[in-house]
Order: sequence, then C-alpha cells, then structure tokens
Amino acid sequence: MQSIWKKEVEFPPRSSLQGDMEIDTVVIGGGMAGILTAWQLQQKGIPVVVLEADQVGSGQTGNTTAKITSQHGLIYERLVKSFGRERAGRYAKVSQEAIEAYKALIEKKHISCDFEIVPAYLYSKTDETSLLREAKAAQQLGIAAGFTRKTALPFEVKGAVRFENQAQFHPLKFLKSIAEELTVYEHTRVLRAKGHVIYTNQGRVRAKHIVFACHYPFVNFPGLFFARMHQERSYVIAVKQAEKLDGVYLGVDSEGYSFRNAGELLLLGGGGHRTGTNHSRNPYQDLREQAKSWYPGCAEIARWSAQDCMTIDGLPYIGVFSPKRPFWYVATGFQKWGMTGSMVSARCISDLISGDGAKAWELFSPHRFWLQPSEKKLMVHLGQSAKGLAKSGFGVTCTRPQALPKGHGGIVQLHGKKVGAYRDEAGRIHLVSVCCPHLGCQLEWNPAERSWDCPCHGSRFDYTGKLICGPAQKGIGIRK
Repeated sequence: MQSIWKKEVEFPPRSSLQGDMEIDTVVIGGGMAGILTAWQLQQKGIPVVVLEADQVGSGQTGNTTAKITSQHGLIYERLVKSFGRERAGRYAKVSQEAIEAYKALIEKKHISCDFEIVPAYLYSKTDETSLLREAKAAQQLGIAAGFTRKTALPFEVKGAVRFENQAQFHPLKFLKSIAEELTVYEHTRVLRAKGHVIYTNQGRVRAKHIVFACHYPFVNFPGLFFARMHQERSYVIAVKQAEKLDGVYLGVDSEGYSFRNAGELLLLGGGGHRTGTNHSRNPYQDLREQAKSWYPGCAEIARWSAQDCMTIDGLPYIGVFSPKRPFWYVATGFQKWGMTGSMVSARCISDLISGDGAKAWELFSPHRFWLQPSEKKLMVHLGQSAKGLAKSGFGVTCTRPQALPKGHGGIVQLHGKKVGAYRDEAGRIHLVSVCCPHLGCQLEWNPAERSWDCPCHGSRFDYTGKLICGPAQKGIGIRK
C-alpha cells in the first residue's frame, strides 16, 4: 500500500547524526512542515538542521492527496460565529497566502512538481442551505468563492461552493527539491527533549530553538497536546480510465468523497474514521465499489491511507509549544489540510524565531483556549480517551491464537494475559502487547491495514509490533 507519490520519487539517502552537536535551531521531522520551516529559517540566515527518524518524506507527507487550498470544509461560517469576523478573516488570508507562497517558491526555483492552479469545490448531494451560507461567509472574508449547481462530478448534486485560485501538486517532487539545500540527518530518532537539549539514538543536539514538526508531538508535558487532539484515518485509491475533472472536490455529507486528478489518474478518497475505532466495512472495498459505479471502465492501480491530527476547536496549533518552554515551537493539528498548514507553519515559526513579527500569528497559538467552540469536542475527546484506558479488561476475540482464521488478527488470552495476535496466510502467529506505550490505552486491530491502532491518541504499529507512527516512541513486539 504505497502512494503514487512514493512510487514516483526516490530521495537520495542522508547520513545519520554522528555524535553530539550544537546549532541555533533544530527541527524535528523531515516532512513538509519540517522541511519548509527549516528552508524558511535558512533563508533568514539562521543556522538550522533537521532530524528525521526515517527518511525525508517518509511520513504523512507522502500519503496526502496534496491539495493546497483555503477551502477547508464548511469552516468559514463556523469561524465567524466562533471566533469573530476578524480572526476568521485572518485565517482565510493566511491560507490563501500559503497557496501564493507555494506558487512563488516553485516559480523562483523552477521546481517541476506538477503544480496546477485549479478551482476547489465543496459539494453536497442532499443540502444546499449550508453551502449557500458557506459561500456567503467566504465572500465576506474576501475569498473568491461562489455557489453553483454545475460540477464535473459523475452524479447530481444539490449544490457546490466553488473556490477560485486553489492548487494541487506532486508533494514529494516539491519536497525533494526544497530539501536539497538543507542539512538533514536521517535515521536519527529523537527520544526525548530536556530544556535546550535533544537526545537521539545517534547523539545529542543542543539548540537555542527547538521545533517539533513531527506530525504529533511526542512530549506530553508541558503542552498537554494529547488532551486537546486526536487522530483520524482516511483512505485513497488511484484509478485510471476515469473521466477528467475540472478541479478538486470534497463532499460535505456524512458519506462524502474527495476527488482530484493526478495526471491521467483519478484519486478518490473517503471512509474516514477516528484512529483505533472499529469499522464494519473495509474502506478500500467501499472506494472500489463507488469508483466502479461512477466510472465502469476504471481500474485501480494504487491504494493508501493517511492520518490527520484533529484539534478540539478546528484550528491548528502553530507557535510557541508552551509558556514554560518559550524556546520550543510546534506545528501540528492541521486537520486534513496538511499542505496549507505546512506553509502557514513555516512562515509563522520562522517569523517567531527571527523576531519578524508575532502578532499576526496569535490565532494559531498552541496555548490558546477559547472555551465556547472547544468545550463539546473536548468532552468527546476525553470520553474517548477514558474509554480506551478502561478497556483493558475487555475485548478478547478468542481464547488462543491458533483459533484465529489465517489473515486475521485480534486480542486473545495467552497464559492468563491479553495479547494481540495476527495469524498470517502461512499460519504463523505474530504476538504483540495490546497496551499502547504512549499512555497505556488498549490497542485495536485494524483489519483493512493489518495494524494495531490506538483509539486514544492515534499511535499505530504493524502486526509485528513495529512502530508506524506516534506519539508513541517505541514498538509493542513481545517474545513468542
């Protein structure tokens, strides 16, 4: 399950950190947010290095649908009501400026990354009222948007909001070019941070400024991001021989789908759910069936999934990590708009570190707390986390690993203890702990991706126990 982006781009290997070092700024994470932040800092003359646990672009950046938009779902009417017109307008402005910043950088460096200016649509099959209100709110905030009933989708819609001057591109072609100018240490996993020192598996780095751009911050205190954020999964298939669209599309209905073209391919996305929650249907199968119904002659050539950090108030956390660590910075909680959020983060954090202006970025402050728009989601998130912590005595699938059908996984009783087991197609048993090493929640089996997922904070592990993504910092494998 590899994205079309990863299939088409190979990054040159980088060396790992060789012992201890000292630098002005260290960025943790070699994805789009980390690389863009380091690039912006370097342009300002600030010495910077990037630490990447695996390889550049190996994380969520390689799994995105790579839309660069100021259209982020039904957001602007809600932002105006929750935060006021001024803050909502600021969000719209910096999001649109992110598109222009990508465009300018691509033109300046002559980057061949399939960048296209296209319209972006929000559509609904059932409701036009919310779309009419969203179009009006976006227009009042200065966004070139309007309501329409005309789309290039293979089905009828009640209506759509069309945003002009949005974009799409090949994220890894872009990332590869930007990263060429930077010092990046790969296979250098950050284990912990204390004050101005980062401890890795390859040595220590002392820095004046530390930037956490690693998708989900692995440091629990201070910051408490685990209490203010959860993760969600979404799924994509790439098909050939489907009709060409005129832009990028996102459905706002509960069963809405995402569409965009990538050359001759169509990317169809959907089936999202909170990480670690059970779902009765295989999301890839659903996408295949939908694709066949809309484009009977199409053929699937790739499938993959992505993971997104979701905040309680719907805005990303970008800026100073915590008042107790004013020299730490964080970029996370991009919802499902990581490409836009990455550029916003790079501009914000580079300004904060260089002292070029902090006031413009207060909207995204990680230590904000506006109770009214946050309270309901906070209660839901805390309830889900409590549920995950309380499940340790429940959920046994069967009494012995050998009772699992081939190709299936589940929680079993073994010598009086609960363990996770996967029985592969050859009948071999792979055992893991079902206790997430992050904060102890019980893991759930994800049959669509053969992984163990945490319903509390979104850590994921493959069926052998190897860590796929954090905030956990180690795997869950156990001895046979």
